[in-house]
Amino acid sequence: MTGRHLPDLHLAGVLLPEGEHRELWVRGGRITFERVPGAETVSRGGFVLPGLVDAHCHVGIARGGGHVEDLAGLREQALTERAAGVLALRDCGSPVDTRALDEDPQLPRIIRAGRHLAAPRRYIPGLALELEPGDLVEAVRVQARRGDGWVKLVGDWIDRGVGDLAPEWPADVLAEAIAAAHAEGARVTAHTFGTDALPGLIGAGIDCIEHGTGLTEELVAEMAARGTAVVPTLVNVANFPGFAAAGEAKFPAYASTIRRLYAGSGAVVRAAYDAGVPVFAGTDAGGGIDHGVVADEIRALHQAGLPAEAALAAGSWAARRWLGLPGIEEGAPADLVVYETDPRADLDSLQRPQRTVLRGCVVA
Repeated sequence: MTGRHLPDLHLAGVLLPEGEHRELWVRGGRITFERVPGAETVSRGGFVLPGLVDAHCHVGIARGGGHVEDLAGLREQALTERAAGVLALRDCGSPVDTRALDEDPQLPRIIRAGRHLAAPRRYIPGLALELEPGDLVEAVRVQARRGDGWVKLVGDWIDRGVGDLAPEWPADVLAEAIAAAHAEGARVTAHTFGTDALPGLIGAGIDCIEHGTGLTEELVAEMAARGTAVVPTLVNVANFPGFAAAGEAKFPAYASTIRRLYAGSGAVVRAAYDAGVPVFAGTDAGGGIDHGVVADEIRALHQAGLPAEAALAAGSWAARRWLGLPGIEEGAPADLVVYETDPRADLDSLQRPQRTVLRGCVVA
């Protein structure tokens, strides 16, 4: 942001999650609690929240599949997130290089996991790097160096020979691959719908599970003991009945599995939260889910059994801390969203951001 003029700003309101009414200022794009004479007051009253987080999205995947190749299309996806108060994205795999967006200070911060890594013919065509098991470890090292501290594995998908969900990787390969990522300073996350892939992934020390609809009581307990997180993407899981209907004629066992996983998805999320598993809000936006719907995911987490404030934290300050991003504190980058009513008591207020400050500038 060299050369940008960053205005001095002043805001006053109830700061979350602390819940105290305070004044804050923005100087040089960063928060300070020391008065800045002459600062422009851009918000007074309401509730000031650290910018929302979509902890599972895909910038660069088009609605319905395929790639977004042009910069304008990528920017439009990111701006849709910003309009929803999302100021940080964890991009869980994209087939296109979105780093040009980093040069645009008007866009949310993107934390990337590089390319999906999948076994041959075991994922959505064209989205993943398809690898034999013997090539996984080196591919993980490459993606760890290219990403922003994350690597994305496809843990399970339909096996057409079996006719149902099945693991993609042997347990010993997973252990070596995840260790290789950790040695590069990266964390690893994996797509899973079913149960069978989960013991190998969790046992290998994976850092996060995406979707996780196949989690059992025993696996939840192991995740809690290890500190392994889950991003349930309930707004995507809501599509499971459609997945089952589409695949039933050819793969009836798969359809039955998907319906069973859908039926238990809310209970899995509540069990994970109750056990102490870190739960974060992500939508799986890109492809089958529109961007800008993290408020729907936060409400879905609450409906699954998380207390409203815990669901809100899963999409704001707790998610930011998990991703290494600060909240509202001295010296932090000023990424703030203001709401008229208390989102801890009224999650619907997340649909109505009143003021958005991104990288120290008012953008909405």
